[in-house]
Amino acid sequence: MANTSEIRNGLCIYFNNDVYTVVEFLHVKPGKGPAFVRTKLKSLTNGKVVDNTWPSSHKIDIVRVERRKYQFLYKDGEGYHCMDMESYEQIALQEAMLTNPQFLKEGMGIEILYDAEKEVPLTIEMPQYIEMQITYTEPGVRGDTATNVTKPATIETGAQIKVPIFINEGDIVKIDSRTGDYMERVKK
Repeated sequence: MANTSEIRNGLCIYFNNDVYTVVEFLHVKPGKGPAFVRTKLKSLTNGKVVDNTWPSSHKIDIVRVERRKYQFLYKDGEGYHCMDMESYEQIALQEAMLTNPQFLKEGMGIEILYDAEKEVPLTIEMPQYIEMQITYTEPGVRGDTATNVTKPATIETGAQIKVPIFINEGDIVKIDSRTGDYMERVKK
């Protein structure tokens, strides 16, 4: 058991019979009344975000988590198959554990958060920025250069993203895997 003074971003805790991670927190000491901690928590099992406020020095249960490096192998009817980079054991994970499965490419390195006491996978974290090749997009029209003009494009995993008009088929682009936003064109 720990108390609320140990809350920080990324901390995993047991709350309402579920495992949550702290997304945001704020220690508040009002001029009148006792101090408290206001938090925004995200469930690692279903992704739901909840707000909660605890009085200062309230006891919380911290979950000990481990980050393990895996490699994404393939997807089939059983789920997403990944291989542990140390033991070479393979596991199948459900799509609900991923935030943006459309950006997973075979051979990509990922991290899986495990509950260290129960040996249960909690969530999958992809690299923040990924590089993908554009497989299809309409050619940009010359003279159509108003600011922030974008067009739809298909990347090698089949996902659709928005790219600037100067991007062509075969270009490699950097994408933010959390939001799916185009970041920049990668130089060859």
